[in-house]
Amino acid sequence: MILQRARYKVIVSSRFVDVQAAHVIAVARGATLLAGMGVAAWLDHLDRRVPNRHWIVWSQPVLLLWVLDLAVRGADTAVWLTLLLPWAYASGAVIGRPSLSDLRAGSKLDLAAVLAYLLALLGLVWGAQMHASVEPIDLVLWNLEGAQALWWELVAVTLVLVVIDLAWRLRLLHGGADAKALMWVAMLLPTWGAITWLSSDSTVVLALPPALSILLWGGLAFLLIPPTNLVRNALRGDLKGLGDLRHAFHAERMPLHAVKDAHVWMLSGVESGLDGVDRVVHRVRAPRRTPTEEALDDAIMALEALEVERVWVTRKVPLLVVLWPACVAALVLGDVAGLLFAPLV
Repeated sequence: MILQRARYKVIVSSRFVDVQAAHVIAVARGATLLAGMGVAAWLDHLDRRVPNRHWIVWSQPVLLLWVLDLAVRGADTAVWLTLLLPWAYASGAVIGRPSLSDLRAGSKLDLAAVLAYLLALLGLVWGAQMHASVEPIDLVLWNLEGAQALWWELVAVTLVLVVIDLAWRLRLLHGGADAKALMWVAMLLPTWGAITWLSSDSTVVLALPPALSILLWGGLAFLLIPPTNLVRNALRGDLKGLGDLRHAFHAERMPLHAVKDAHVWMLSGVESGLDGVDRVVHRVRAPRRTPTEEALDDAIMALEALEVERVWVTRKVPLLVVLWPACVAALVLGDVAGLLFAPLV
């Protein structure tokens, strides 16, 4: 009887530790998401680029948290090998793919990458034999447990990485940093279950993966830009007539001397009329291609010759700057698709 009670207490304590560990890992993931994306957004805001070193450094806590998560949830050997699958695929966006010439030259990095690919493929095949047998409805509703759930999570994350990579190659995502950021988020938050404080709603059948949901949150955040610009232009007194309303929602006035050092597209320019007189015009749309420095200098000199002091510009808003508040919204509110379509369910 005494031994049975002791065994019962150990089991309860172990489960309690597992639950507490899951919450700790979830909080660490949320903090890593805000910190890593915050630094990336700041770098993108300053220089319009995020170096690969940033993603290499911030991938280390992602890997550590994923390893801890798998250990707590009881991953088997096939799952541990399959863990290399998303990492091997995502590494190509940062360090590139192995080449035959580098392999022949004895590149240790490429040899390690090929070994990771082979082990990941072994884990995928081995895991498929052990865990791939599942009813489609259980997969859709995610009625999976244990190592089977972990293996399918890794496969699903890899598919999300493929979607993001294809979106970048098809120019649906214009910046390489944007694609790398979404890949990083996909591996940090493989499922919504990684955010333990979000209550699960049994009425929601389907949900977007966290990375794609954050991208959608970012798209909704872009909708706040037009009313913000309208209010700011009105408070600054830059709306001097009905004609200015064409620019009020997507542009703002800026001193001409500040244009060259700002990340903006200049909408104002000088054109010669049929009578040969130069006139200032304010285009509504930004140029399809960013003008060269020489072309921008010529445009500024032409405006200075006509004594123009303030011009209309539209700011280049990096996607990463918008994705940071989108991460906050995802951590607090969860999947945006679930919120939008919840009234229809």
